Amino acid sequence: MTKPGSKAPAFTLDSEDGPLSLKDFAGKKLVLYFYPKDDTTGCTREAIDFTGLLPAFAKADTAVLGVSKDTVAKHGKFRAKHDLGVKLGSDPDAKAIEAYGVWVEKTLYGRKYMGIERATFLIGRDGKIAEVWHNVKVPGHAEAVLKAAQALG
Repeated sequence: MTKPGSKAPAFTLDSEDGPLSLKDFAGKKLVLYFYPKDDTTGCTREAIDFTGLLPAFAKADTAVLGVSKDTVAKHGKFRAKHDLGVKLGSDPDAKAIEAYGVWVEKTLYGRKYMGIERATFLIGRDGKIAEVWHNVKVPGHAEAVLKAAQALG
C-alpha cells in the first residue's frame, strides 16, 4: 500500500538525464508527482508551479520528479517549451504508476476509461512515504507540498 508510513515502491524511469531510480534519491526527500499528460493545461500549470519553487525545495533538501506515460522525447519538448526545471520520468509501461496505485478508472463526459490520477507522494529520507495527496487540484498544490517537505525536516 502506498500510504503514509509505508515503504515507497522502488522504480526506475527513463529521463533526459538517463535512468532515474528511487535509490538515486537515498538520503534526500523526494516529491514524486504523477500527472496525466504533457502539455495539457493542468499538467503544464503543475509543472510550472513546481519549477518556480525548485530553489525552495532544494533549500529543504528535497528533489522533485514528475511522472507520466509520455516518452522521454515528449518530456524534452514539454520542458523546453515551458522552460521547466523539474525532472520528468517516462513510465510508458505504467510500472511505477501501478506500483503507486494511481492507474485508475476515470470518467469524462460519461465515458469510463483508465488513466493516471493526479497524485503526489512525499518520500522521506528513510525511503518511506511521509504524505500523500490524491485527486490533486493544481492551484496551491506545489506550495502545500513544499510546506510539508519543509516540516518533514
